[in-house]
Amino acid sequence: MRRRLPPRDADTAADATPREETGPPRSPVVRALAMVVALAATVLFAVVLARLTLTPSYASESLTHVNLRPGDSIRAYLDQPAFRDTVKQLGGNIALGVPFGVLLPVAWPRARGLLRVVALTAVAMIAVELTQGVVVPGRAFDIDDVILNTTGALLGYLLLGRRLGRAVHPPRRRWQRRRAGTA
Repeated sequence: MRRRLPPRDADTAADATPREETGPPRSPVVRALAMVVALAATVLFAVVLARLTLTPSYASESLTHVNLRPGDSIRAYLDQPAFRDTVKQLGGNIALGVPFGVLLPVAWPRARGLLRVVALTAVAMIAVELTQGVVVPGRAFDIDDVILNTTGALLGYLLLGRRLGRAVHPPRRRWQRRRAGTA
């Protein structure tokens, strides 16, 4: 069911039919509730992310090394004989980025857009990796983790985040409307 809107001031007399708004009406209460849920989910995700990535791993302290060459760790994961470990490493890093792509456009309206989500995720993941490499024993900076996490955010955004962001924060119409009297 579509809601009818009155004609705009810029509509001419010949085109004075009421226009229709696409999609369901967006209540401010529903939008506010969605933002609160998204913010709570973001905080919960931040706690889980910190727990997964910033916990010391003393047993692997001698095995860690910094990786600044994109693709090196990914190739190493793919070359190892245990398929389960490969899926755990690659899939886990991708899955870790998905919530960014879903939650950012809902919790922060200015973060909507593919490039913004990718850029913000990359910056956040670089910060996590730098923290791991400098502060956390048994962990090291790995550029491939940043790439995989950002890929996960990209997938999350494309699969669900874009739609949720638009549902909660409808797109603004900036240049589509013409002023009355200009044509």
